Amino acid sequence: MVWLLAILAYLLGSLSFAVLLSRLFGTADPRAGGSGNPGATNMLRLAGKKAAILTLVGDLAKGLVPVLVARLFGLGAMQEAWVGVAAVIGHLYPLYFNFRGGKGVATAAGMLLALYPPAALLAAVAWLLTFRLSRTSSLASLVATPLTLPLLAWQLPAALLPMTVLTGLIVWRHRGNLRDLVAGRERHF
Repeated sequence: MVWLLAILAYLLGSLSFAVLLSRLFGTADPRAGGSGNPGATNMLRLAGKKAAILTLVGDLAKGLVPVLVARLFGLGAMQEAWVGVAAVIGHLYPLYFNFRGGKGVATAAGMLLALYPPAALLAAVAWLLTFRLSRTSSLASLVATPLTLPLLAWQLPAALLPMTVLTGLIVWRHRGNLRDLVAGRERHF
């Protein structure tokens, strides 16, 4: 059952709401403009608030729904987390869009919201605070994601390994942003 749900989660995660909404709204493909990332932040830059909010909600749902479905089937926290990781991998490397995906932060947030809401709340507060101080989405993501690991180690240790893998994937996908942050070239709002 875990493998079947993981495959379905990957396929759901492969839906790029940013690309689909850019087509619907007749705006530039987010992979070809702005930061080149098909996510809510780039959609805000390229298509405005409405498209960005819809992208964010869609990406959150891609992480949330598979974990909730796994829970309905009686899977444990570790299995639920691996199913959620599969959804995030779908977002990072989408089957339907030539494996050119986003950074996975919103999908990971949805997964975390279903898995352990207090950790999602911690990540959201850390993201918002970091963004408010720095006006830099990538830095906010790089601070918020690993910050959840100590809380999960304490409260939901069964999910720690999948969440550590997920954190590594998100940091890996932000490696260009890390270089730009160090060099002082990262985009700010």
